[in-house]
Amino acid sequence: MKQVLVGVLVLGAGSLGLSAQAPPAGAGAKATVKLAPTANQTARGEVTFTAESGGVHVVGTFSGLVYGEHGFHVHEKGDCSAPDGTSAGGHFNPGGKPHAARDAAARHAGDLGNLKADPYGLARVDFVDSTLSLSGADSIVGKAVIIHEKADDFTTQPTGNAGARQACGVIEAAK
Repeated sequence: MKQVLVGVLVLGAGSLGLSAQAPPAGAGAKATVKLAPTANQTARGEVTFTAESGGVHVVGTFSGLVYGEHGFHVHEKGDCSAPDGTSAGGHFNPGGKPHAARDAAARHAGDLGNLKADPYGLARVDFVDSTLSLSGADSIVGKAVIIHEKADDFTTQPTGNAGARQACGVIEAAK
């Protein structure tokens, strides 16, 4: 009886013009990062990156920030060992493009804009980024995420003049 019912459901879906499509390559892949404060700082956070058809869905929560905007970037090295976070290197930029805002046509892959901390030092992000990748040569897995002390101005090359690094964490593939 179960076999007949499944067959009827599949045939019914086909007659409605529906089909089971394979998800896009890499869709559903996930990576996460836990950001810890750099020396003498209090900023921290967690971010989940999920591959989907339009790019990578980025969802994060942050605390311990000073009220206002803070640069939010993926950096080239997955190394947070330096007390000030400088071991993470510069912005992740596999395409050799100029620094810019997240919605710019040409930008570093790691340019994710600014976090906006509320008066309690909390911030959230939730967006889909068509430039990020969780697989292949341009994957952000194994790179670092940095929160900066100041807002990214989106024009100063190559960093956006966002100031010191307040938190750092290495992006890991979700298990």
